[in-house]
Parts: sequence; C-alpha cells; structure tokens
Amino acid sequence: MHSTRRALLEAQAKAADLPLYSVPLPWPCSNQHYETAMRSACEAAVAEGIEAMAFGDLFLEDVRRYREEKLQGTGLQPIFPVWGLDTRQLAQEMIASGLRARIVCVDPKKLPAEFAGRDFDADFLRDLPEGVDPCGENGEFHSFVFAGPMFREPIPIESGEVVERDGFVFADVLLAEPVRASV
Repeated sequence: MHSTRRALLEAQAKAADLPLYSVPLPWPCSNQHYETAMRSACEAAVAEGIEAMAFGDLFLEDVRRYREEKLQGTGLQPIFPVWGLDTRQLAQEMIASGLRARIVCVDPKKLPAEFAGRDFDADFLRDLPEGVDPCGENGEFHSFVFAGPMFREPIPIESGEVVERDGFVFADVLLAEPVRASV
C-alpha cells in the first residue's frame, strides 16, 4: 500500500539495526493469498525463536481483532504498544522526538492529493483538514520514515515523481547518495 521501494526498506532495517523479513506478495493479492503467505511467515518466525509481533495500530478495533485472530495458535503474541494513544499528541511527540517521514500515499477521497510528497511535520499537522486523523489511522495517508531516534543515522532520500494509480496518489521516494563532507 505504501509503494515504497525495497532498497528503502532495506535501508530502514540497516539504520535500525534490525533484521528484515520479506514476505513476497503478488499484485493484485487476494486476501486468501495474503493470509497463506503470512501464516508461512509466522511459522518461520516461530522456528527462529521469535515470540511476538508488534503492530502500530491505534484505535481500529476490527483491525486489531483481525490481527489477534490470525496470530491465535501461531505461537506469536500480538503486541499493540501505541494502542489507544491520542493520535494528535502522538504525532506531535513523534515529530518533537526527531522523527522525519515523507507522505508516500494519499487516499484522495479522504485527503487532498497535494499532501502526497509532503514531509510529516508540524506544518503538515496544522494543514490537515478537519476529520483527518493526524496519524492516518483511517487510511487517509501512509508515510515512509527516514530519520529518527530509532535509527543510527538518517536515510538519505530524494523525491521522485507523484502519480495517481488505482484510486490513490503515490509520491515516489528514492534512495539518494549520502552527502559527504569535502575535506
């Protein structure tokens, strides 16, 4: 859904010193195929000694219930560390902590297309129309995090093209060459 390039996901995992477990999915992907692939991924995770899976869900009860049901009996404990937090306050705290993100996908039925490609910052939060969740919890937007306290160093990015496809507006983000200080 984010339409984020694999090289960027790999850069995130490296910057956070975390392993990256890829679950290949076809496009389009049926829910049945998704659930089969995720079941296999869960089995592989348990075989490697992983005991829990964390989700960033904030308040959508049906999504939480779905995740809990699908993990039931897998050996993985679902964890929801930000569940129930006030999304405006959470967004402000993330930005204040140094988190930097780019809006990579917008649902134009919920948020104007011009928000695609913007940085997730105080100006972004101020400009959100009334009724749009500051964390995009209702699918209004998706983002790519490229800097923050969870990373060893920021991920150098540059903006690519913005396109409308399949009813969504996508802002491509490219991995940029790091800027080196001249000596």
